[in-house]
Amino acid sequence: MNNANVFMKATNIHKSYSHATGELEVLRGVSLEIKEGEALAILGSSGAGKSTLLQIMGTLDRPTSGELTCEGRDLLAMNDDEISQFRNAEMGFVFQFHHLLSEFNAVENVMIPCRVAGESPKLAREKALHLLEFMGLAERAHHFPNQLSGGELQRVAIARSLVRQPKILFADEPTGNLDSQTSGKIQELFFRLKEEMKLALVIVTHDLTFATRFPKVYRMKDGSWFS
Repeated sequence: MNNANVFMKATNIHKSYSHATGELEVLRGVSLEIKEGEALAILGSSGAGKSTLLQIMGTLDRPTSGELTCEGRDLLAMNDDEISQFRNAEMGFVFQFHHLLSEFNAVENVMIPCRVAGESPKLAREKALHLLEFMGLAERAHHFPNQLSGGELQRVAIARSLVRQPKILFADEPTGNLDSQTSGKIQELFFRLKEEMKLALVIVTHDLTFATRFPKVYRMKDGSWFS
């Protein structure tokens, strides 16, 4: 493969957890390359190891062994502060559950990554409002999470993940908690975002229909790729 446009590379990733009866091996030497602006899906049943891989590639967890680089930088060599700053600047995350803060309204929730990065409240608010308008939520910007529907909550979470203009968006079962009609709309939104924002997009899902819409699909079982 031409490495010139490889954005992120995971090589021989292993992950094990210790428990009372020994070691539980969750990932068994998984390797994956993600090109700039590429969209791919990781498909597998519950317990296959796909979410663990996403968390490692997103620097939310560290592997037991292996290598992880992004734009040629060794992510595993960074300390906690360095990796947190890198993650907040370069990566966005969407999960099955929206994880919005109930005491903040929609625009305040979207502003959080900017405020963590030290941006001014004015600039953070402008960015957040722009994204909420893009998501079709301009009129819901000052509503609190308990005033929003499931689909609206997930769109706010997506806006929050994009507010710092990351180069890659990781999504873990992003439609798993939605009804079929809302799920379809959120799926369409991901593809629109990928094209308009030139993102690399990595989706973890057990939904075969969703996964097969991607140009590249990796199937995982028992911590390894399979055909």
